[in-house]
Amino acid sequence: MKTNYLAESLLQNPEIVLIGGGIMSATLGIMLKKMNPDATIQIIESLPEVAQESSFAWNNAGTGHAALCELNYTPELPDGSIDVSKAIRITQLFETSKHFWGYLVAAGIIPDPTTIINKCPHMSFVRGPKNQEFLRKRHAAMTQNHFFSSMQFTTDKAKIEEWAPLITQGRSEAETVAATRSEAGTDVDFGELTTQMIAHLVSQDGVALALNTKVTNLSRSKAGQWKVALSGGQAINTDFVFIGAGGGALPLLQKSGISEGKGYGGFPVSGLFLRCKNEEIASQHRAKVYGLAAVGAPPMSVPHLDSRIIGGNKSLLFGPYPGFSPKYLKSGSNLDLFTSVRFDNILPLLATGRDNIPLTSYLIKEGFQTHTHRCQSLKDFFPAAENDDWELFAAGQRVQIIKPDPATTGKLQFGTEVVAAEDGSLATVLGASPGASTATTIILEVLEKCFPAEMASVEWQNNLKEMIPAYQIDLEKDREAYTEFGSEAKRLLQL
Repeated sequence: MKTNYLAESLLQNPEIVLIGGGIMSATLGIMLKKMNPDATIQIIESLPEVAQESSFAWNNAGTGHAALCELNYTPELPDGSIDVSKAIRITQLFETSKHFWGYLVAAGIIPDPTTIINKCPHMSFVRGPKNQEFLRKRHAAMTQNHFFSSMQFTTDKAKIEEWAPLITQGRSEAETVAATRSEAGTDVDFGELTTQMIAHLVSQDGVALALNTKVTNLSRSKAGQWKVALSGGQAINTDFVFIGAGGGALPLLQKSGISEGKGYGGFPVSGLFLRCKNEEIASQHRAKVYGLAAVGAPPMSVPHLDSRIIGGNKSLLFGPYPGFSPKYLKSGSNLDLFTSVRFDNILPLLATGRDNIPLTSYLIKEGFQTHTHRCQSLKDFFPAAENDDWELFAAGQRVQIIKPDPATTGKLQFGTEVVAAEDGSLATVLGASPGASTATTIILEVLEKCFPAEMASVEWQNNLKEMIPAYQIDLEKDREAYTEFGSEAKRLLQL
């Protein structure tokens, strides 16, 4: 396998430059090389290996986000009804990802699907009469849609014990609880998925990977090409730049100077998890169990007790515990937040700070929690948990989007967003969860914004339908297509 690891092997004039060795760059690289086998692609990663930041398995929860258990995707409206529209949309997005990953298996790019994805039931768990009623209404609303028709609901502790025995150990018989369960849930190792995709890419002619190489600047020549300046004083020229650098994307977008990136800022959030050291305890749990976030907590802090399969080994996690760090990447600098402040985004940043003082206070307070306090939160899920059986570890950094808003000057936006130059010569992805789970659809948006003419061609359309069989099909409206393509993806992924 041909692998170019060093900056000295940089392609001098590649047609495409992918900045960042994560899931977004890997997905775009695979798609572009499929559409145009002769394309020359340079991947640039600042760390010694790819997939070491947000895509790294221990830096995310590994939940294949399909809205099966995430209660923040189904808010209760003022009239008491449950809005399931976001859940339906996210399920479609994750189905698209599974179809694409199935293609990767069929094409031999992923030889063994169990190294990247495994079946893992998704559950929601709540306590108290009010939350029990909310979960009942949520289940009733969701099961009207064929995406969720097999989801189960119970208030029976014996049934919950059968589904997830740790949840009932040590719990009072008098406590009111409820749970839903979906067998369609998955656990995904995005780091391994990314690593295998990039390994395939660099085995192709015309693709180079430069590690330990940092992009220091982006500038446009009079001829319209992008000059990508690199650490060590080197530079390369290219027609198209994709910034798939996770938390590091915003500073590079700012360096590009494109007008579409003006006014954007970032709000960094750090995450911590507890990991079970007791293998006997960990072996008893086989599900991802999500609860309700604390009042004032960001969506990414929804508590969950998770089974994980990483490198073939099973683990048990609980978290996340949010905190505040000015870093934009786990390997970043404490100056990241401050150096991202520009004249064009200072008002949105100030407005967002003004409107989110409770959130900022909450994150700082959470950062000072003791191990005992964190274990108390764990005991809401697993009452019999012993503090000494759990250890704390730091997960990845996430940078939430701050963007201009006519009504409030600036707003904090959760989720992901594609920002692209008007001429399609540069694009980036900003934001966080459920980014990795929906990477396929996000990259399709990049292609639509940056390669509109090619996307309309018969050749590209045929290639897209080979990679994503349900491309341009509304799976919510077409139940037959949902079943057909979903069944084939499950077969290929061994789910």
